[in-house]
Amino acid sequence: MPDLLIELFSEEIPARMQKRASDDLKKLVTDGLVEAGLTYSGAAAFSTPRRLALSVEGLTAESQATKEERKGPKVGAPDKAIEGFLRGAGVTREDLEVRDDKKGQVYFAVIEKPGRLAADIIAEVLEGAIRNFPWPKSMRWGDGPLKWVRPLHSILCITSDEAGAQVVPLDVDGITSSNTTRGHRFLAPDTITVTGFDDYEAKLKRAHVILRADERAEMIWHEATNQAFALGLEVVEDRGLLAEVAGLVEWPVVLLGKIDDDFLGLPPEVLQTSMKEHQKFFSVRNPKTNRIERFVTVANMETADNGATILAGNQKVLSARLADAKFFWENDLRTVKTVGLEGMGASLADVTFHNKLGSQADRIKRIEALAREIAPAVGAKPDLAAEAARICKSDLSSEMVYEFPELQGLMGRYYAEAAGHDDGVPAACQEHYSPLGPSDDVPTAPVSVAVALADKIDTLTGFWAIEETPTGSKDPFALRRAALGVIRLVLENKHSISLAGLTAEPIYTHLDKRFENEVKEDLASYGGFPAGLKSLIEESEKNRIEEIEQTLEALGEEQIADKTKVYEIMGKAMGRHLLSFFHDRLKVFLKDKGIRHDIIDACIAMPGNDDLTLLVKRAEALAATLATDDGENLIQGFKRANNILTQAEEKDGVEYSYGADIKFAEDDAEKALFSALDAADAKIAPAMKNEDFSTAMTAMAALRGPIDAFFTDVQVNADSEILRRNRLNLLSRIRNICLSVADLTKIEG
Repeated sequence: MPDLLIELFSEEIPARMQKRASDDLKKLVTDGLVEAGLTYSGAAAFSTPRRLALSVEGLTAESQATKEERKGPKVGAPDKAIEGFLRGAGVTREDLEVRDDKKGQVYFAVIEKPGRLAADIIAEVLEGAIRNFPWPKSMRWGDGPLKWVRPLHSILCITSDEAGAQVVPLDVDGITSSNTTRGHRFLAPDTITVTGFDDYEAKLKRAHVILRADERAEMIWHEATNQAFALGLEVVEDRGLLAEVAGLVEWPVVLLGKIDDDFLGLPPEVLQTSMKEHQKFFSVRNPKTNRIERFVTVANMETADNGATILAGNQKVLSARLADAKFFWENDLRTVKTVGLEGMGASLADVTFHNKLGSQADRIKRIEALAREIAPAVGAKPDLAAEAARICKSDLSSEMVYEFPELQGLMGRYYAEAAGHDDGVPAACQEHYSPLGPSDDVPTAPVSVAVALADKIDTLTGFWAIEETPTGSKDPFALRRAALGVIRLVLENKHSISLAGLTAEPIYTHLDKRFENEVKEDLASYGGFPAGLKSLIEESEKNRIEEIEQTLEALGEEQIADKTKVYEIMGKAMGRHLLSFFHDRLKVFLKDKGIRHDIIDACIAMPGNDDLTLLVKRAEALAATLATDDGENLIQGFKRANNILTQAEEKDGVEYSYGADIKFAEDDAEKALFSALDAADAKIAPAMKNEDFSTAMTAMAALRGPIDAFFTDVQVNADSEILRRNRLNLLSRIRNICLSVADLTKIEG
């Protein structure tokens, strides 16, 4: 069984595209080979800046001949139906066979495909892969129609076995396949002839090309850390940068350079960001001072002077970049010390946050009011939270953040410290954006938590008010991320906060602005219902459009002009819709923690579902209970009781919700259930009042035995109407006690 080696040799491929491209090459070729009837034992793809390579082991020498029978239309069917069948089967009318079928005679096509040599299949598949390669961006060159990410120079395509290596004949727009490649562009540019993958990889290495990206990355990291360690320093780890740099060089040469003393006073993050973004340099830190003092650059060349010329050129360019950064830093500090952070942020009044939500300055005022309101609930001083909110966005006006947007927040902390702010305010300037994702750290300092919550809640309520909610996979304003941020801030800090209460006032604030901008125009030509408000209802409360529309129409023009009447209806509708969005995000969050969606639904259906900490506490207790045998079997007993009771209430037209009396109990199991329900109620009621869900659910699970015994020994629908009603009311007690803990009707199974 031969092995296959493919290499597509071109001009430099952007580093960000290499990994995806090698994976695409592997998928396109191996899928095509398998589809054509070949099998293989293993495949691996590789990439360097100038080549994509694929090694396929244990490839079958040829595909098997196949024979397929395909049933067609009835004899006598319309000619168009028969012609369509012929085209699909790839046969002629003379090739058809007539066979007897249950419903008469039908045509059958016998399609025979002979086996094909692997070389023929490989050539066909590889040409298709090259011509249809899914590059994010591609180009044409010369006069040919071929597209590639950069000009394609050569195609290496060989099969090899014990008998030797054979070139697979292939021609793609004048580029013919061969058994040759080239080494490093400058260090070994001559042609290399190869006989298989092992020979290919070994000869490339001798020609100063490391084929494997992970090997290049390991070489870079090992050499960089060794050089830094020799000077008592450490390289700042950055796996993303390491992968990118490994995609820029075929023969890594690590050089350690020095940063001029003039720039060592810059914040380390500024140095690190500038070197990474502009130069692709690694930062080297002095662990004693925590300063960035040196840098690591990776060349693609070995030179006679051991890289001294390369390093000198890099240091010169870096000094120019850092001189700019130093100017921005010093200029920003002068501004802060002259007018303070609020003065620096004054220009945000001219920066639009969103054309329907006002400027950044408008937003800051809203965040300040919210942060002051939230502060007591998270243990922060309201004045400090408001102070942090007023300046948390000021660094957006700084020259440093204009040059390096990724430093927003971090520079706010430095500028706040320089301006003399303390007591957690500088940290809040940096941390109020967090968490940015599911793995990002969550702020724990009270002032930071207050401002972070205010920032995200203002975003959510604002975009809800202007109908810019996420739809399907589209979420241009990252509202799902903002909602997850609120969830994590609340849960991971164990704060008990009413989201409904927290979002109500911001919703009214945004509605007020929308009323001023849009609804007044509707009222000027009043025809019953303001169109702007109706669109909100259609988005947020589709099932209540008619009810709310009738309510607003009944108010009359004067009362609608009185915004409070409109807000009372619309604000509640929007609040419910936003809370539902939080619940959806919570389900995703808790699913990753192993809590089933039906358990969450059972807890969402209970009062207090806008307190996420309380909701999760209840869900965790319910999940733990249902994981036990008693809990799992109790669900079956509850559902049986609920089903019998529901059917009886529908049949009798009455509600069996009270009146069960032990004096009418005849069976021992019935009496035991009365006692068990009394005991459970005595434990569950105070436990629920104290939010001790674990105790409440343990007491509920203890009902499993008495309920099972009751259904085994007692006939609910007794002949005596008195006994029947009493037992149905007893079932009502089961239902009420269980539903007081969680809505078990939502539990599946």
